[in-house]
Amino acid sequence: MGVERLVGSLTRLHDALAELRLPLDIPDAAANRTLAQAQAGQIQDYVLPRLRRLDAPLLAVVGGSTGAGKSTLVNSLVGRVVSESGVIRPTTRSSVLIHHPNDAHWFASSQILPGLARSDGAGTDPRVLQLVPEPGLPEGLAILDAPDVDSVVAQNRTLAAQLLAAADLWLFVTSAARYADAVPWEYLREAAARRAVVAVVLDRVPSEALGEVPAHLGQMMSQRGLESSPLFAVPETRLDSAGMLPDAAVAPIRSWLHSLAQDATRRNEVVLQTLDGAIESLATQGRAVVQAATDQVDALATLRADAEKSFAEATRAVAAQTADGTLLRGEVLARWQDFVGTGEFFRAIEKRIGLFRDRVGQAMRGEPKRAQEVKLAVESGLEVLIREEGEAASRRSVSAWEAHPAGRQILAQDDTLGRLSSGFAEAAPRVIREWQGDVLELVTSEGQSKKSTARYLALGVNGAGVALMILVFSQTGGLVGAEIGIAGGTAVLAQRVLEAVFGDDAVRRLSKQAKQQLDDRVQGLMAMELVRFEKVLDELDVPAAHGESVAAALSDLDAARAAADRYQPAAPELPQPPEAPGAPAEPYDPIESGDPSESIVLPAAEPAADPADTVDDGPSGEVEGADSSDDSDDGFEPPEPRPIPIPHDLAELAAEAVRRPDDGSAPDVDGESVRANDEPPAPADDDGTVAGRSEPAMPDSGAALIPPSEPPAPPEVPSWPHPEPLRLPPPPEPPTPTDSIGQE
Repeated sequence: MGVERLVGSLTRLHDALAELRLPLDIPDAAANRTLAQAQAGQIQDYVLPRLRRLDAPLLAVVGGSTGAGKSTLVNSLVGRVVSESGVIRPTTRSSVLIHHPNDAHWFASSQILPGLARSDGAGTDPRVLQLVPEPGLPEGLAILDAPDVDSVVAQNRTLAAQLLAAADLWLFVTSAARYADAVPWEYLREAAARRAVVAVVLDRVPSEALGEVPAHLGQMMSQRGLESSPLFAVPETRLDSAGMLPDAAVAPIRSWLHSLAQDATRRNEVVLQTLDGAIESLATQGRAVVQAATDQVDALATLRADAEKSFAEATRAVAAQTADGTLLRGEVLARWQDFVGTGEFFRAIEKRIGLFRDRVGQAMRGEPKRAQEVKLAVESGLEVLIREEGEAASRRSVSAWEAHPAGRQILAQDDTLGRLSSGFAEAAPRVIREWQGDVLELVTSEGQSKKSTARYLALGVNGAGVALMILVFSQTGGLVGAEIGIAGGTAVLAQRVLEAVFGDDAVRRLSKQAKQQLDDRVQGLMAMELVRFEKVLDELDVPAAHGESVAAALSDLDAARAAADRYQPAAPELPQPPEAPGAPAEPYDPIESGDPSESIVLPAAEPAADPADTVDDGPSGEVEGADSSDDSDDGFEPPEPRPIPIPHDLAELAAEAVRRPDDGSAPDVDGESVRANDEPPAPADDDGTVAGRSEPAMPDSGAALIPPSEPPAPPEVPSWPHPEPLRLPPPPEPPTPTDSIGQE
């Protein structure tokens, strides 16, 4: 599978991160939102484009602090003004990418940095990338001048972070006055965490500080995981008329970049180390994003549970108070007493209920209008109770949400949640009347099935209904003092009246059904009010599936990263060579054995000597930090850049890209080559070009990570060399019929 599987897993991770939503303002939510966006952007801008074309030029991004001299350094490295510099801050302009003309096709399309538009002229839009072809720049290397990482313009800071995340190589520029600032070190720590290849340029170092400041910066780098990063010190000096540094000041930097551009193996190592570190960082930091998504779902569940608990408590409170006799007080009790017997006399002898049972029955039959008054009193008492509990539930929910950071965020956007909705106030009386209708329907249905309909007709539907309502409310326990005896007598009276009409079993069944219907309707009413809180939560769009998608993509990425061929393109299918008779074929091993635990250290780039290393004193004064021709004691010898340690497996991959055959043929078991289509090799000219072609034959794009080029002879002055065209050795002579394929 190789690199194709890695591309597929990273594409799935990008899609999952792009869909992820973290809307709740819980702890670390803002940082995790930024992390998820940065990871998705890095996959799109750098990781996927680089994986799809590992042979693209090395992209060195020059970044750093405001006023550190990035543009001046870029112009001095190139040898002409390609990036405008100035003293006005902040500078709002398009980023500048300098490349060799032969590499223009890599950057003109959206293969690299697909999120930026292209332009061939200077502009002020940060979303546009200005392309500058420069013949003096070596092929295989591009330099990008990025905005300030600490700019006061947020758009500049965002773009700087995006470009640095898309770099194969960081050339980080700071100054002797600002090398300890916090913002640049945040970027450097991030680079160290993801093992990006970084070179630090310490600019504008005064002559008296050349012995202290670079050493202190090197110590800080070692303490922060950048001990292997090259450090270049540029002394403070006068600029020439074009605003560029003397050639001697930038010669070590140019020489180091030159060595990377011309050595295909080293270039591959830099690309693979930064790429592998970026992918490892995605896999590691992605766990924090998954946890952040889980925290969002948990916070939403907590808020939902708080609201549900509050309204469930309100439903339970109404159910309890409609069964313990709490409603049998005040207006309800007075209307019931008026219904069964009027005056103080009845109240005084209420405890002698058995002696007056016949009189009660006569009173009920003789006053049917009083039943309607009892119904109205019951309706009013129930409405007050339900409204009070509904308001209490809303207040409890708001109080619980105020104790949660996400809840405070929601309440700040909607201040009506702490009050009952107008719909609740309108629905409560309707629900009570519907329940009273349910009670009348129960007694009507039960009365029609009885043989002794005379008693039922004498009592009436309303009379039986209100008696059943009173029986539902009359489970004493909520009253105190003298009200207990009155309510108890009321309950017994209602029960005896109903039993006389319907029988004992029927009365118990009817009271249970009526109570259940009341509780169900109250629960539905509270649920309607709860919907207001749930609707606010549903609008936040925190699906649990988003975090699960990121977790699944990370698991797939871990499996793809574990493959030894994760950076190898799919090899074309080649026909198997015939076996030599009598001699078994030996397997072809393109990589020499080695200890995988070792690291390969690249040799340090030699600083340029010759006249470029020194600058004569001008009339304006001595060039600070540069060696003079008379070997004075105050000269400055540019330090050699530190070597970059490369993990063994990545170094082997980079070396294999150079050792791999580049003529499109597959190695035979005995070292000879076999054509993919079994055709005879095309004749070649003396210079290595294939007959019938105007250009040298290039290797197949899938045959190597980055096509090697032949380094030219060292230049006499440290300027950009023009690499020689790629030349291939003449193909081997086809074997004669008498030769054996297995012959050495």
